[in-house]
Formats: sequence, C-alpha cells, structure tokens
Amino acid sequence: MHSQSLSRTPQNVEIVPRNRQFNIDETLATNWHGGDAFKTAFFDAMSILFPLGEQFFIDSVKAFRGKFDDPELERRVRGFMAQEAVHRREHQRYNEALCRARGVSLEKMERAVNRRQKLARKLLTRKQQLSGTVAFEHLTAILADATFRNPEGLEGAHPEMAALWHWHALEETEHKAVAFDVFVAVGGKTWRRRLSMVLVTLEFTQHVIRNMRLLLRDYEGSRFELWRGGFKFLFGEKGALRGLKQPYLDFYKKDFHPWDHDNRELVSSVMSDFGGAEVNPI
Repeated sequence: MHSQSLSRTPQNVEIVPRNRQFNIDETLATNWHGGDAFKTAFFDAMSILFPLGEQFFIDSVKAFRGKFDDPELERRVRGFMAQEAVHRREHQRYNEALCRARGVSLEKMERAVNRRQKLARKLLTRKQQLSGTVAFEHLTAILADATFRNPEGLEGAHPEMAALWHWHALEETEHKAVAFDVFVAVGGKTWRRRLSMVLVTLEFTQHVIRNMRLLLRDYEGSRFELWRGGFKFLFGEKGALRGLKQPYLDFYKKDFHPWDHDNRELVSSVMSDFGGAEVNPI
C-alpha cells in the first residue's frame, strides 16, 4: 500500500452513496420555485443535462480502473460511481415527470447533448473524455458550493425540490476531486484540463440556455423582464451564483486541486439532514 495515496480528498470526507428518492411528480407541473418561471426553468434546465452527463462521467472514470495502483483512490472511485448512478436515476425520473407535465419531448430536450456525446465518444481519446469530466465536475462542484454558500438561491422553493438539489450538491461536493485525482494519476496534462474547461463552459452554458428556452416557450409575459429578473436572481447582489468567478478561474492554475476550495464546514452543516459520515476537523 502506498505511503501517500493518489487520492487527495481529505481523509475525514467520506463519499457516501445515499439511495434517496423524491416525491416530486406533481410539483414539477408547477413553477415550484416560489411561482417564478425563470427560477424554476433554470434548475429544470440543468436537470435535463444530468442523466446523460453523469453516465458519461461514470464511463470516463471507469475506463481507467486498474490503470493506477492505489486502493484508497480506487475506493473513492467506487463511491463516485455509486453516487453518480443514483443521481442519474433520480434526475431521469425528474426529467420524465417534468416533460410529461410540460408537454415537451424529453428526446428533443436531450438531442443536442446526445449528439455531442456521440461525437466525443467517437473522436476523443479516453484521456480527453476524462479531461472533459474533470472540467464538468469542477463546474458542478462550484455550483454545489454556491447552493450552500448562497442559500437565497433556493429560498421559496418547494421543500421536496430544495431537498433534492441540496442532496445532489452535498454528494457533488464529497466526490469533487475523484475524477481530477484519476486524471493526474494516469498522466493527464494541465493544458488539456484547461482547454477542456473552456470548451465545457461554453457547452454547459449553451445547453442550459437552450433548455430554458424550450421550457419557457409558452411564457406569456415580457421576455425582456423575465430574463432581466433572471439575470439579477443569478448574478445580482444576493444572486444564487455570486462569488463563482474566483473559484472558476482557480481551475486554470497549474497547481490547482479541487480541495484547495476546502468547504468541509459547509458539507458538515447539511450532513445531518441527509445522513452519512460525520465530517469533523482533523
């Protein structure tokens, strides 16, 4: 056994798969986020991306199992895959119920992501696919951090929906370094993950906006006011995504590691709501 593990997740953070299920079918037929169409569509649009995305993440990390010799990192890879599998299942249920309620085709909503993924699997090497996963995992990690750091983002949301997003954010935080550590362990290059982040940022933003437009296609009010208010909700003085600029830019540093953003205290504050290992200071 290695004297120093390839895993740089803190020893007192466990990656705990929680087999959660959420009763949200009826809620998804409504503007569940305080009656606000934009806020609801923003979260719903992200959910549409997750089942295909998380399967891609699982596959890209799984491809390198057995390519490094470290039992601790291997254990954390198993935890990562188990968490992402449950996320995939719950967001699949979420998306199917959402599309039934909204009268929109899930196949149509997923079409652009499906097309990009097929191209990626065909044209990119396994390591390049893993690099994309590393970039996506950083985006989800900083979004998860914002969920806890800026509680206004889910203020007024239906309690079951808020619980689902908090559960997802907690587990994204726990496993935020796994794909990164595997990438480093198999010789991934800094320039490659930087390039992946540029491409992934553009792709993620494009997909979320596209999905929001589909979900809001029947909105009858002023589109200008809808998006102006939405921009304030996301980036305003008490915006749901405020404070993300520096954590995002940190990823481009040569010596960056996801746990440089040590938010164990935030994780600990919500752990009691969802169960799992206690997170205590070392």
